[in-house]
Amino acid sequence: MVPHVKPQWGTRAVGSIRHTEVATWVAELSKEKSATTVKRVHGVLAAILDSAVRDRRIPSNPARDVRTPRKVRKPRAYLTLEQVERLAEASKYPGLIRFLAFTGLRWGEATGLTVKRVDTARRRVEIVENAVMVGGQVKVGTPKTHHRRSVPYPDFLDDTVAAACAGKDRDALLFPSELGGFLRPGNGKGGWFRGAVKRAQASEAHFPHVTPHDLRHTTASLAISSGANVKAVQRMLGHASAAMTLDVYADLFDDDLDTVAEALSKMRAEHLIRQGSDNGSPANRGDQV
Repeated sequence: MVPHVKPQWGTRAVGSIRHTEVATWVAELSKEKSATTVKRVHGVLAAILDSAVRDRRIPSNPARDVRTPRKVRKPRAYLTLEQVERLAEASKYPGLIRFLAFTGLRWGEATGLTVKRVDTARRRVEIVENAVMVGGQVKVGTPKTHHRRSVPYPDFLDDTVAAACAGKDRDALLFPSELGGFLRPGNGKGGWFRGAVKRAQASEAHFPHVTPHDLRHTTASLAISSGANVKAVQRMLGHASAAMTLDVYADLFDDDLDTVAEALSKMRAEHLIRQGSDNGSPANRGDQV
């Protein structure tokens, strides 16, 4: 991000920078760069000027209160049950595909999972570590929210989990790469995951383009459509709150609006029938004015 900042502001004294100049610069960047890039670039400049304010070199930050472009959320790709199976069958790691799609684990949580974190009796996995890529190397740290959590897996994954645990030490990775060590996402050109997606798309015209992280979204979609409690989905996914889950997956609840209306209509009709039966009067008398 610094290359975008330095050419414009590198030779300027911080006290000479004006709010209107920053606003114009952001507007020009917005014509060529994505909203995400513009926000990050602007954030670099604003942080530098924040330091200047703290050092009392300038009285206020001219980069603050500059309007940046809104990020437009791209529509998420959700796989159906049939599409999950199609992708799994086309993949080098079918067990992992199914596991991701029905547990909602983040990529680093799943690939950092070890045998000792699996409780086959309860069908639970404990999420304690998270394997993330840092400078081209995989580093193991805490989960994104820094909180450990227990995540259930459905009974049809029993064989998958058992096979993944078989013959391994407690500290061994549950889903290692074919050559051992941490498995990479394989979402780049020529990667194993992208190859599986292409093969799935070849067999189904409308199969969406998905990434490994989209399997987490698929879990949310399948869980919500099955009627799972939002609080339970939140805990499963490791979101900070149920409100966050509702916000992130608001689009999944659009179809539920008709269901709510139908449920209210059914409840009212049943109530009127009971009321009419108790009073010995027609069920629809409650509608009369």
